Amino acid sequence: MMPEITLTGVFIVAAIAFAVPLGLGLLPAVRVPSVVLEIGAGILVGPAVFGLVEVDLPLRVLALLGLAFLLLLAGLEIDIDHLRGPRLRSAAAGFVISLAVALGIGFGLYAAGLVEAPLLVAIILSATSLGIVIPVLTDAGRAGTTLGQLVIAASSIADFGAIILLSLFFSGDSSGVGSTLFLIGAFVALVVVTGVALGGVEHSRRLSSALRRLQDTSAQIRVRGAFLLLVGLVVVAQLFGLEVILGAFFAGAMLRLLDRDEMMTHAGFHTKLQAVGFGIFIPFFFVTSGIQLDVRALFSGGSALALVPVFLIALLLARGVPAILYRPMVGNRDSLAAGLLQATSLPFIVAATGIGMGLGIMSPAVGAAMVVAGLLSVVLFPLGALMLLRAGPKPAATRDTDQGRPAPIIRQERP
Repeated sequence: MMPEITLTGVFIVAAIAFAVPLGLGLLPAVRVPSVVLEIGAGILVGPAVFGLVEVDLPLRVLALLGLAFLLLLAGLEIDIDHLRGPRLRSAAAGFVISLAVALGIGFGLYAAGLVEAPLLVAIILSATSLGIVIPVLTDAGRAGTTLGQLVIAASSIADFGAIILLSLFFSGDSSGVGSTLFLIGAFVALVVVTGVALGGVEHSRRLSSALRRLQDTSAQIRVRGAFLLLVGLVVVAQLFGLEVILGAFFAGAMLRLLDRDEMMTHAGFHTKLQAVGFGIFIPFFFVTSGIQLDVRALFSGGSALALVPVFLIALLLARGVPAILYRPMVGNRDSLAAGLLQATSLPFIVAATGIGMGLGIMSPAVGAAMVVAGLLSVVLFPLGALMLLRAGPKPAATRDTDQGRPAPIIRQERP
């Protein structure tokens, strides 16, 4: 007989997911990203405070799908056309500097006996939340400027690089770096073959016609296809002993590449994916992460609570210092704003600390301190960047110097 599955926890989390953005909409003066309040609400209803919800099987499944959709949409943000020429060189050099600074911080904390996995800490510190950066740049009218394109390129490289490094060194089923590197190579090769096969679909007139007929009917065939691709690559990544986030991220990047000529999708496709992700699954990931966050460990003595400002400053150093490279192109004020934006990180921190705690190489106290530092970075750094950007002159949109055409408009996304 099948065990009874209750949906009480799902109901409570769904209520939080509905109430948080509604409350922010009713109080427009409160400029806090909803993800911060979703995690905070999860902490309140979880075992750390009121104990109303335990993470059961339905919540674990929905949270996993939420993480997968979050990385799918992050992959959709990667624009290969922007990663070329001076922008690519600056972004790549900045990521190398970030890693160097983050490694120094990680091993310094390890030498002080404050963390157990310095490499994992360094990888976490080197990431940027692209989905948070883009709305801030768009709100400030800077997404299409030189500053905006530099920050977007650097954030894209940081997202991609951090996910690859995390999968390379901290995949739970791998036997070593060499074997993991081989598995990642095999996985990438499979992704390329799949992408080429899907790209050939547009040359099939009959199949393309069928997709167009079904895309806006109750079949929603393109959304179903994207979900199939997402789950398929996640399953393949798991079979290869790699992290779920790698498969989900590559699914989004593949969809982005297939959409470069606007043949594979239509204007509403990305909006539909965002509706499914942000409307249903992604809030489950953030609220459930809050439920699982052991904030009591922060106040149980020791140095855990003191690590919160340490990690916050570490984020600012690891991702903010590379913005010095932008000074010749955008000036002091904008390079400082870029540093603040690049130091904004949360979704990757939540996912990576969960992996670290699952592998037993990161304590719940350190994981909680890193997540709280990420929460503060999302609240403080974009606000500081907006103040700097709005205080300075508003430049005209830059032109794509590589192709001699105006830079494309960046869609506003929710973090």
